[in-house]
This record gives sequence, structure tokens and C-alpha cells, in this order.
Amino acid sequence: MGPVLAGVLQLLALMAALALAYKPLGTYMAKVYTSDKHLRVEKWIYKGIGADPDTEMRWPAYLRGVLAFSLAGVLFLYVLQRLQGVLPGSLGFASIDPDQAFNTAASFVSNTNWQSYSGEQAMGHVVQTAGLAVQNFVSAAVGMAVAVTLVRGFARSRTGELGNFWSDLVRGVVRLLVPIAVVGALVLVACGVIQNFSGIHEVGQFMGGTQEWNGGAVASQEAIKELGTNGGGYFNANSSHPFENPTPFTNLFEIFLILLIPFSITRTFGIMVGSVRQGYAILATMATIWVGFVALMMWTEFSHHGPAFEAAGGATEGKEVRFGIGASSIFAVSTTLTSTGAVDSFHSSFTGLGGGITLLGMMLGEIAPGGVGSGLYGMLIMAIIAVFIAGLMVGRTPEYLGKKIGSREIKLAACYILITPALVLVFTACAMALPAPANSMTNSGAHGFSEILYAYTSGANNNGSAFAGLNADTQWFNTTIGLAMLLGRFVPMVFVLALAGSLAEQKPVWVTAGTLRTDKPLYTGLLVGTIIIITGLTYFPALALGPLAEGLA
Repeated sequence: MGPVLAGVLQLLALMAALALAYKPLGTYMAKVYTSDKHLRVEKWIYKGIGADPDTEMRWPAYLRGVLAFSLAGVLFLYVLQRLQGVLPGSLGFASIDPDQAFNTAASFVSNTNWQSYSGEQAMGHVVQTAGLAVQNFVSAAVGMAVAVTLVRGFARSRTGELGNFWSDLVRGVVRLLVPIAVVGALVLVACGVIQNFSGIHEVGQFMGGTQEWNGGAVASQEAIKELGTNGGGYFNANSSHPFENPTPFTNLFEIFLILLIPFSITRTFGIMVGSVRQGYAILATMATIWVGFVALMMWTEFSHHGPAFEAAGGATEGKEVRFGIGASSIFAVSTTLTSTGAVDSFHSSFTGLGGGITLLGMMLGEIAPGGVGSGLYGMLIMAIIAVFIAGLMVGRTPEYLGKKIGSREIKLAACYILITPALVLVFTACAMALPAPANSMTNSGAHGFSEILYAYTSGANNNGSAFAGLNADTQWFNTTIGLAMLLGRFVPMVFVLALAGSLAEQKPVWVTAGTLRTDKPLYTGLLVGTIIIITGLTYFPALALGPLAEGLA
């Protein structure tokens, strides 16, 4: 079997598995977020934190809950890292420096999981399990809670009440993430991923020195890292490390976990707004972009010209030989079109155009299918922009799901799509203009520029992957990327929740012959075009200086 055919067959198998899980999981998630019942363990949690899960919140109160909970998470994780040197199970590692502790705390709380350190050489068992793994669960649950709130904004009318943040948060963890992650971890352990609390032990000589390996609770963290679209690796090599990802099957299973909730939640959206066809329209948009990017990535990596590439059967540099070019391409696209950031290959070693595809996937806003929760609300923002454009073309007030899209709604949507590009481009410009950040670049020219552009694109879009040719463990990058991650996560949430409140207060409008049908292929095509055009107009000059210049050289 040729490598191209193997890659295509893996893609088809993955799509079949996602299709089988789509309906049951999407329907179950809708029941989770619409049920008026509370499990016993949930009641214990509510009592412990002093929250009333039945109290409805307006959007400012909901936002205060999101920000207060996330701030507490940042402070707790920061202190835990600073105290690592005196904690049991630290494996002898020292406490984390202040700038790196801030960067890591901001990274995991914002669902980014950017790492400017080598996990097996810096973090002990307590920080990994009680700190990083816990944030993998709760940060994903926060994203789902905000997404469900926006869906309620479309579904409800003549009210400002959008649900209860504490109830949505707890249900997301207890009823969704924990059960699926447990099953995922068992599958990974059965396939060879390690799960223990052993210390550091020598395994032999390596290039004249002693080689040491760490143990750790890897399978449990790997499962939620992918399921929650988090991405931080237990080891520096991330999902190319055999302890995290030992076989081609585990590689495909991890991609499945990455895409499972972001695709399935479109059915949840359709059920909650009372039209499953609307969910299919959003799903079709996400799937079209994802499949298109995978096909484009495979083409760039398999068909690159040159004697070395032709002899190897494609651009094999930086690819894990256990998985090959096809599986690496699927993983790279899936991780950058979601907010995962896990990698099973070295993105900096992709071809110039291949690296540009990973960058463009993040620049789309990671909405195809996007992160857990964040992908859905990002796509719904773009859906509002698309109906607004359609309204301008026909001279009609835009409507979406029975709600008029007026000046307030379009201003909030516009602010949402502008904040992340502003963070990426401003921080990149500052880093290129100052002498100290440029010294962290391993490469010069277009590829060196791409390293810095990738870093801030990954941080502001809460992805977490890296070109890895950049030395990001400096005070400048730890601080500025940390700020980009926090601002890129929580400022857009302000606009999403404000938009949800504005929509919920409206009364529904009647569907007429002049209403744009947003559950038809025509609208899906318009939405795909809107996403590509807006991203292109925003980022094309930066892409032209980096990956395009390198790929066309």
C-alpha cells in the first residue's frame, strides 16, 4: 500500500468514526445542558462552592463567574509552580521561574497549553496532575459553557436570563469530559501509553552520556489533552513521543478525540435552537474547511519537488516515521483548526506552504471545527457576519435563527473578529522591531519571521502549538505570549456573552419569503467564503512575508 493511499484510508476511517459518534453524543450534550435535574455528586460540588445552580444569570453575572473562576485558576496554578521545589512528588525539580510560571498558568487556564519548557525536565507529578491536568478539564468546560450561553441567546426570547455558569461548568466536567476521558485513557493504556507515578530512572548510555526517562500519569492527561482541545504534552516531544502516542492506531484515536466534541456540538446547537438542519449547516461548513485543508496539506507534503523529496516519497523531514506523511498531515490540520496545539510532527520542518496551512488554520479563528465550545461560538459569530453581508447585498435587514441582526449585534460581532488579529499583528510587529526578541530566532529571513508570527498566532488564538525553532523561554516571550493568551481567550468571551444577552432579549421575527434560508447549501457556501475572505484580508500581508515567501522561493 502506498503512503498516499494509506493517508486517504486513515482520513476515511476517521470520518466514519466521527459520523458514528455525531448523533448520540450531540443529542446527549443537548440533554446535559437543558436538563433541570442535578446529580448527587453535582449537588455536593454546588454545596462546597456555595453556588445555587438554579439561579438564572444575565450576561454580566455570567461573565463575572467566568472571569472570577479563571482568575482563581491562574493564581492557584502560578502558586503551585512557584512552590514546586518544596512539594512532594516534584522529582527533584526546582520551582518554576516567575515569568515562566505566569506564562504556563495563563496558558493552561486559557485552554492554550503553550509550553516554553520541556515537560519531563521541569514539572513534577503534583504540578502535572493537580495543576495542569485539572485545568485541562475546567478550561474546556468554560469554553463549552460560553458556547451554550450563546446558543441559549438564539433559543430564548424576551428575557435576559442565559442559564447558570456554575451549573454549566460542573455539568460539562462531571457528565461529559470526565466519563469520556476515562474511557479514552483506558484505550490509550491498553494500546501502550504509560500511566504511573514512577520517578526518573536511567536506561543506558546515549552519545557518551546517561539517558534518563520519566514516568508519569500520561494516559489520563493525554486523553483530556486531546478531548478538551488543550494540547499540552507531558513530554517535550508531545504526541510524537512513544510514551504518549506509541502506535498508528493511538495516533488516529487521538485525532478522533480532538475532533469529537467540536463536530458533535453542532448537533447540540441544532437541537437547542429547535432546528437540527441549522446544526447540519454549521457542521457542513466546518467539515468543508477541514477536509479542504487536509487535502491541501497532503498535496503540499506529498508532491513537493526535488530529488530528496522524490526519493523519500514526500517531505518526510520532521515527520514521525511510525505515522508517515498522511497521518502527520491529518494531525497537523486537525490540531491547528482546533485550539488543541498537540503535535505528532515538527511543524517548523513542514514545507513552506505546509507551514502556511497550519498558520492559516489558526488565523481562521480555529472554527473548523475549532476548540471545545470556542469553535462553535466562533463559527456562530461568522454566521452572523455572513447574514449581514447577505442583507447588504439584497437590501434587507439581516436575520439569523429568528433574530434580527441590528447595529448592536454587528458591532459586537465585529469586535470579536478584530481583537485576535490585533493581538497577533501588534505583538509580532513589536517582537520584530526590538533587538532582544529577534535574537531568539533560530532561522533568519522568511522562516524566522514565520516562527514569531506562528508563536503569537498560536498564543492569541489559544492553540498552543509552535514552530519550535523559536527560543520562547525568555522574559519577553513568556510575558507577551502570556498576555496574548489571556486577552485572546477572555476579551472575545465578553463580546460573545454580551451578544447572547442582546439576542435573548429580542422577540422572534417571522420567517417570510424574503428570509435568507440559513440551512441550505447556498448559505453554507456563503459562510465558507466569508470566513476565507475575512481571514485573507486580515492576514495576507503577514503571510506573504513568511510562509508564502518561503514556499514560493
